[in-house]
Amino acid sequence: MNRFWQGLAVTAGLSLLAGLAGAADWDANRTYQKDDTVSHQGRNWQAQWWNRNEVPGKAAGAWAEILPEGQLAWLSTRAYTSGAEVDYAGKRYRARWWTQGEEPGQREVWLLLGDAEPVITGLAAVRSAGRVLRDGEQLAYSWPGVYFDGRFRGGSIGLQFDDAQNRFDVLIDGKVVQEVVNPGKSTVWINGLLAGEHRIRVAKRTESTQSSGRFLGFVAGTGSKLLTPPPAAKRQIEYIGDSLTVGYGNSSGKRECTEAEISATTNANLSFGALAAAKFGADYQLNAYSGLGMIRNYDGNLYPTNYRSYYPRTLLNDSASVWQNDGSWKPQLVVIGLGANDFNTPVKPGEPWTTASRKAGYKESYHAFLDQLRQQYGKDAQLVLSATSLWQADDFIPAVQEIAAERRAAGDSKVVALVYGGLDFMGCQWHPSLADHQRIADQLGDVVKQTNLGW
Repeated sequence: MNRFWQGLAVTAGLSLLAGLAGAADWDANRTYQKDDTVSHQGRNWQAQWWNRNEVPGKAAGAWAEILPEGQLAWLSTRAYTSGAEVDYAGKRYRARWWTQGEEPGQREVWLLLGDAEPVITGLAAVRSAGRVLRDGEQLAYSWPGVYFDGRFRGGSIGLQFDDAQNRFDVLIDGKVVQEVVNPGKSTVWINGLLAGEHRIRVAKRTESTQSSGRFLGFVAGTGSKLLTPPPAAKRQIEYIGDSLTVGYGNSSGKRECTEAEISATTNANLSFGALAAAKFGADYQLNAYSGLGMIRNYDGNLYPTNYRSYYPRTLLNDSASVWQNDGSWKPQLVVIGLGANDFNTPVKPGEPWTTASRKAGYKESYHAFLDQLRQQYGKDAQLVLSATSLWQADDFIPAVQEIAAERRAAGDSKVVALVYGGLDFMGCQWHPSLADHQRIADQLGDVVKQTNLGW
């Protein structure tokens, strides 16, 4: 796995390809060493050898231009050293020795390597996972855990946002290198990476039930190049749930939190769903909404809406944005975790259930929801119905276990119950902690191993 310099803001001289993001202006009085980078008259240059008072663009061979957007187009005015690669007339060439002004394909100094790489721009460089709505050259989203994958070659890359509400983890080659907080309409730069090919993931940490944000794609930094995005994983998992699934306040390390602390410490990317998906090498959707239940929300709020009211949506804040599966989303595993809010607070006067009838209503609606999932994903999808022990939720675990048993008795063999436990609930407002989410992921993994998925 590639390693990168500690710290993301790297001064000119540490980063070979800092370019516009960090190269200093050329100084006629300074002595430059080989590979030093400068900016001169709006263009970026790299020293080819020791030099002083040699003007970039005029001193033959002393400076090589660092082209924007990773372009390798041959320039007759540029000097190339041995090993330099260029694109010309749809072909890729490599210089055998120092050359300037000698046309590729016409001179033996150039070795033909093959066809040139296509120039990738815009959303063609992005693969998204989770429910997103394409709007021209933007991807709109609101569900937690949505992520955007890409590949690039070089030392810097920009991330284009239009989102004033959310937090994101940026992963380079599988490691988190930066948290982006409420970026607004901006381009966030990741600089100072080692040269070479990298994978990038931009993953949404937070919930945004009342608004949607937009991702406009990646931008190659000076000297870098966007590549075709990585392919989708063959394995797919869909998680359906509430705050226990979201990762609500999971990194807080304490139970009493302010609203600001809840937002800052909620991390869907460290939820049990994301952790289990990483273990199985799967893409995932995290379709979770805090406070909602199968038939009844926390403390009886927002009646008559419930989780099932929002599940069909692409954007949670837009009732007209019904999600359209293009056929590429066919999860082999669906994990449902709804019921904590149904059972964890007492039924209030005026609600359409009594404490006694709530369980029957929950089970009836749960069966109907599973019928809907079977229609969407077919009989071969493995369904895992999860539950855990919660204060005042005595009916939660028995109801889920009964539903799973009833489905199997009716011939739906690929339904199992997962009752997870051993939690410390040290997240905000007595939610699972990071350690708890790892425990849940491990327990889910044990259940999955007992199925016929072969994972």
